[in-house]
Amino acid sequence: MEFFVSCAKGLEYLLVDELAALGMGRPREQLAGVRFDAELEDAARVAMWSRLGSRLLLPLAEFVCDDEDALYQGVLEIPWSEHMRADGRLWIDAHGRSGSLINSQFVARRAKDAIVDKLRAASGSRPDVDREFADIRIDLLLRKGRCTLSLDLGGPLHRRAWREGQGSAPLKENLAAAVLLRSGWNAWLASEQPVLDPMCGSGTLLIEAAWMAADVAPGYLRYRQNAPNRWLGWPNNAWQRIREEAEQRAKAGLATAKPRYYGSDIDRRTLQAAQANAEAAGVGGLIHFDHRAFEQLPAQGAETGLVVCNLPYDERLAADLDLYRRFGLQLGQIAPGWRAGLLCGNDELAKATGLRAKKRYTLFNGSLECRLIVVDSIEPPRPRSTAEVARRELSPGAEMVANRLRKNLKKLKRWREREQVSCFRAYDADLPEYSAAIDVYQGCDGDRPLYLHVQEYQAPAEIPEAETSRRWNELLAAAEQVFEVPRSQLALKRRLKAKGGSKYGVMERRGETLWVDEAGLRLKVNLFDYLDTGLFLDHRPVRAWLAEHARGRRFLNLFCYTGAASVHAAAGGAASTTSVDLSATYLQWAAENLAANQLSGSSHRLVQADVVAWLDAERARFDLIFCDPPSFSNSARAADFDVQRDHVKLLHACMARLAEGGTLVFSNNLRKFRLEQEIEQAYRVELMGASALPPDFERNPRIHQVYLLRH
Repeated sequence: MEFFVSCAKGLEYLLVDELAALGMGRPREQLAGVRFDAELEDAARVAMWSRLGSRLLLPLAEFVCDDEDALYQGVLEIPWSEHMRADGRLWIDAHGRSGSLINSQFVARRAKDAIVDKLRAASGSRPDVDREFADIRIDLLLRKGRCTLSLDLGGPLHRRAWREGQGSAPLKENLAAAVLLRSGWNAWLASEQPVLDPMCGSGTLLIEAAWMAADVAPGYLRYRQNAPNRWLGWPNNAWQRIREEAEQRAKAGLATAKPRYYGSDIDRRTLQAAQANAEAAGVGGLIHFDHRAFEQLPAQGAETGLVVCNLPYDERLAADLDLYRRFGLQLGQIAPGWRAGLLCGNDELAKATGLRAKKRYTLFNGSLECRLIVVDSIEPPRPRSTAEVARRELSPGAEMVANRLRKNLKKLKRWREREQVSCFRAYDADLPEYSAAIDVYQGCDGDRPLYLHVQEYQAPAEIPEAETSRRWNELLAAAEQVFEVPRSQLALKRRLKAKGGSKYGVMERRGETLWVDEAGLRLKVNLFDYLDTGLFLDHRPVRAWLAEHARGRRFLNLFCYTGAASVHAAAGGAASTTSVDLSATYLQWAAENLAANQLSGSSHRLVQADVVAWLDAERARFDLIFCDPPSFSNSARAADFDVQRDHVKLLHACMARLAEGGTLVFSNNLRKFRLEQEIEQAYRVELMGASALPPDFERNPRIHQVYLLRH
C-alpha cells in the first residue's frame, strides 16, 4: 500500500530518513511531503513515532475533477460502507482549487453530500458531520484538474498533547524536532551534555529535546486514551501492540533521564506556561526554567553543550539586527565551545549574530521562510577597545542621538543634583526623525540599578516600516551606550502598525517592580508590564505642591492611579487622605506605596469606585482635592468618560465636596483641552502654568494643564 506523510517545506529529506529508520519501504520526497510503501500494520507506527510529519494519509481515489458534478460523482463511486458505519461521524478537510471549484467550504459540503447519499441509499441511515469527534477524517486535495481523496489516519501529528499554554509565537513541535535534528542533537541523546534555550518561550524546543533523549514517542500522549481514528480498516490489534511498546519505552526512558535542560525567558507568564507544559509532558523535573533576559545569563559550567533557540523574527515581534548582534555576543561570553542551532528570520539576521555557521538550512515556520544556522563551536568574543566599540556600534544617526542625550544630561545635571531627582525624562523627540521619549528610572535599593523606559511616538504613515525600525534601533543603541546599561534594562514600548492605525505591541509581562525615590519617598514602578509605569514624571512639581499645602488638611485624590499624590500629601502632614479609583490593581499598588512610607492606617482610606458616581453619593467635605482624570475612558464597569465633554459636570461635583477655603487641583493631559467658561464664571480659577512644568519636560509644555479652583 502507498501512503503519504505531509510535512512543512524544508523537512522532506529529514522525513525520508525518519521513515526509512521506521522501516517504511521506498520513501521518496515530494514538495511538502514524502510517499512510502508499507503494510497497514507497519504504517500505523508512523502515526505513533513520526516526529517530523504533519499528517499520515492513505490515498483512496484520484479522479479528474474540475466542476461540482465531477466532484460529486467521483466521491460517490467510493465504497464508503467499507470505511465507516452509516450512523458514524465524519469530517472533510478540503484544500486547493480546480476549475470552478474554488471555495473549500463548498467543496467539503458537496463531497459530504455524496458520502451521505451513498451510505443512506445502502442502509437508510446517514452519518453526522463532527470535526472534533469524527470516526474518519477525509483529506480532499484539488490540484490541476484532479481530485485526490485520502483518509487522514493520525490527525495533526505535530501535536504532542502536552501543550497547556503558549507564548505569543509558538513553535510547532515537528519544526522543533527538525531544528534539534539539524543541530546534531540525535548524536547526543545518550550523553549527559546540557541543552540551553535562552529565549525558551513556552518550552517547545526543550520539551522536544527531552522527549527525544528519553525515547518518548511523539504520539505517546496524543493517543494514550483513544486510537488515532475509528476507520473500519484500522489494524486495532497491531495498534494495541504499538501503543504498549510506546508506553514501555517512555516509562523506561523517563525513569533514567537526566535533568540537563535549561530554559530562560524575559516573560514571566510565558515561563509559567512553559513549566505547565513540561509538567504535562512528564519532564517537569528535567527542565530548569529561569526568569531572566538572555543578557543576564551566567557563564555555563559545562565545557560543551547545545544551545537551541527560536529567535524572534516576524513583524509582529519586531525583531531587529541589534538583538541578534547582542545575542551572538552573549553566547560567545557564556557558552564558548558549545554547539548551537539557531532559527533566524533570514540570512541578514543570521549574519548579525556574528557566529560562524557551518551549515545553513531553509525552513518554514508556517508560511514564513526562515534560516536555521548550525554553529559547530561558539567562539568567544574578540576583546575590543572602548574606542573600537563606540566606533563600531554607533551609526551616524545613532551618534547624533547619543550627542543629544549627552547634551540633555549636562543641561539637567545641576537641577537634578539640587532637587535630588533620580527619575526624569532624558529625551523627548528632540530630533524629530527619532520620535520617542526616554525616561530614566533609578532604583533606590541595593546597588541602585538604572533602567530606561523608551516609548515610541507614532510615525507619519508615509514613512516605511523599515525606516522607522532603523531609527528605533539607532535610538536604542545610543541610549545603551550613553547610559551604559544592557538592553535587558530597557523597557521598550514600540508602536506596531495595525488596522485603524498604529498601537503599542504586547508588553513584556516580566512581573518585575522597582522601588524609586522621589523627594525622600519610596514609590513602586513597573516598567515592563503596562504601557504606563505607575508614576507620571511630569506631575512631579504638582505632587510637591500638594505636599507643601497638605498639612492639617483633609486630602481627596480622585482617579488616584497608584496613589503617589496621596503618599506626598500624607507625608506633608495631611490630616487624612482618601484615594478613589475604579481599579483594584491600582488601589493595591497605592496601598503598597503608603505602607512603604509607614503611612498606613485608618486615616488613609482607599476606595474602589467609579469616581463620578462616588462624588454624587459622598457627603464628606475635603480641604484639598486632586483630580487627574483620563482624557477618555470606556470601562465596562463605569459610564464612558470624555474629559472635554464631561469636565463641567465633574468639576461641579468636586467643588460640591470642597470645603470653604479649600483648593481643587484639576489636571488633565488632553493637548487641546479648553476649560469651559461656565467653570471660570462659577469659581476662582488659576492656571498653574510654568510652575507645574518640570525642567525635564520643557520641550513639551502641553503635556498637561493644571488648574487651581477655589470657591
